[in-house]
Amino acid sequence: MTIEEGISRFLESVEVEKGAAPLTVKVYQHYLRRFSDWVAENAPGIRPEEIDLELVRRYRIYLSRLTGPDGMGLKKITQGYHIVALRAFLRYLVVQCNIATLAPEKIELPKSVQRQVAFLSADQLQRLLEVPDTSTVVGLRDRAILETLFSTGLRVSELSRLNRDQIDLDRREFGVIGKGKKPRVVFLSDSAAEWLRKYLDGRGDHFKPLFIRHDPGAVGETDGQKLRLTPRSVQVIVSRYSRMCGLPVRATPHTLRHTFATDLLSAGADIRSVQEMLGHESIRTTQVYT
Repeated sequence: MTIEEGISRFLESVEVEKGAAPLTVKVYQHYLRRFSDWVAENAPGIRPEEIDLELVRRYRIYLSRLTGPDGMGLKKITQGYHIVALRAFLRYLVVQCNIATLAPEKIELPKSVQRQVAFLSADQLQRLLEVPDTSTVVGLRDRAILETLFSTGLRVSELSRLNRDQIDLDRREFGVIGKGKKPRVVFLSDSAAEWLRKYLDGRGDHFKPLFIRHDPGAVGETDGQKLRLTPRSVQVIVSRYSRMCGLPVRATPHTLRHTFATDLLSAGADIRSVQEMLGHESIRTTQVYT
């Protein structure tokens, strides 16, 4: 088995046997493809059983010196993700393929850097929410997006997957499937429900996706799925309004998720409840907000 073949089998295992989400498989593929490309150039012909600590050491030096088109290097946390993926691949080779390669536990993970959580104050949040021009359907959509992100703490991928029939505006709650296919219930504020209702009333269509494109290229489109906003589109929308209102921090959909969690804890919510509402598998992930 070559390293390329091993990676392909590993990715299939992650998808089929582990039941990982497509995005998780894509992330593993990205990190491991970089490793296989580096091996092909710097240690051509090497087989999985020949991977050793010296090879990994050289690869880590490569990662630490790697720069992108902007001249910026990889962040320490991103370098760490590459090593986590490599360890998972080696573990698969040892356990599933019975290949006597380097034991994954021999590769030390880089020391983690304390995460810095960016969130908005009440005044900054209000400034952001009030930027969209709600006299247009695009403005109504964007206000509804901002309100929903803050009200529910949804991940941007979860928001973009929402369909109209999922949302109960009267009960102001609905279910979502988050990371690891874990279901949870999220709740809409009165304000979020009001802006969602205004947006849907102003749409004039019956397409299934909750948030869609309204640009000139969307006119005449009959397939609602082709109009669904992507996570990247939502990120661009939030970033644009963040710049327009002159926020001191670069707001993203995840900033609104952080703001949601911080607001709950400041209001006296217990951390276990916040963990459930965010869909965190581990309480340690939620504790960063404390």
